[in-house]
Amino acid sequence: MLVYPDGSQFGTLGGGCVEAEVKRRALGILTAGPSEIVSFQLDSDYGWDDGLICGGRMTALIEPLRSRADALYFERLDAVLRSGRGSCEAIIFDAEKSGLAVPATYLFDHAGQLVAQSGGLLEAQRDGKFIDAPPSVRQNLPDVGERPRPSAVGGIAYLPNLERCRLLIVGGGHIGQAVGNGATDLDFDVTVVDDRSEYVTRERFPRAVQLLSGDVGETLKQVEVTSDSYCLIVTRGHNHDEEALFHLVDRGARYVGMIGSKRKIKLIFDDLEAEGISPEALGRVHAPVGIDIGSQTVPEIAVSILAELVAHRNCGGVVPGRPAAAWSEPR
Repeated sequence: MLVYPDGSQFGTLGGGCVEAEVKRRALGILTAGPSEIVSFQLDSDYGWDDGLICGGRMTALIEPLRSRADALYFERLDAVLRSGRGSCEAIIFDAEKSGLAVPATYLFDHAGQLVAQSGGLLEAQRDGKFIDAPPSVRQNLPDVGERPRPSAVGGIAYLPNLERCRLLIVGGGHIGQAVGNGATDLDFDVTVVDDRSEYVTRERFPRAVQLLSGDVGETLKQVEVTSDSYCLIVTRGHNHDEEALFHLVDRGARYVGMIGSKRKIKLIFDDLEAEGISPEALGRVHAPVGIDIGSQTVPEIAVSILAELVAHRNCGGVVPGRPAAAWSEPR
């Protein structure tokens, strides 16, 4: 949350009296005073009139920006976030547990390299090398490639900013459009492929990273697929679905999903197995795609698909309510 000198703000800590108290303290140190750590016990003894009885403790770092050096850290953080490759902030908030001065903040890039720290960039050197973060900070630094959750260990908070995943949608029809436009808000970079140029336009997908029109098979051969790619097949027909799955099923994507009835999926799987696609590769396909929420309309189908994509991304490849193998029935 940013707090401006006139009392206005951008962003939120969740509202209520905690937010108001943090803002009050932020305004108090904006012109003078050091950064500070404040904690609140969220129970009936604090802020009962606002209903803060969910329990637990909320800890906030209040950090004034008064100089160019102060702003440099956040400029570097902004640049790292814009790269989309992932990063992690380590914030020392408990001096007793960590044995380190508080508060202090370190920014690591996706490869675990220290790129900024409190007070600006890494200008201080020792023996010709940048001074690194304390070993105790590095000891529990998570690998952002494994998509870790925020954590706190030994008085140090680790706040990962995860790499944005790619979402390749094959089929720009009504379901593809609804999923694509919703996925952008869920931190997916969307590419849409369709053989009909009128279905892959900026009017239909205003925030997509890439729109590709052409023969489905030939186009998919040219599309980069990586271990951070999610592939969703929602074309207008059986033949296009089968062709798309043939070109995507064994490309190393993090996730491949296909819409359709179980009967259609069985027919496609049988065809692809006859063409040499292994049962193991087919077994990793999420089909029929989407968490079962009784979807009937296009927006509901899109919600079920987006929920599955988010669950798969955030839960280590596990989608609650689905079998470990996407296709577990005998074929």
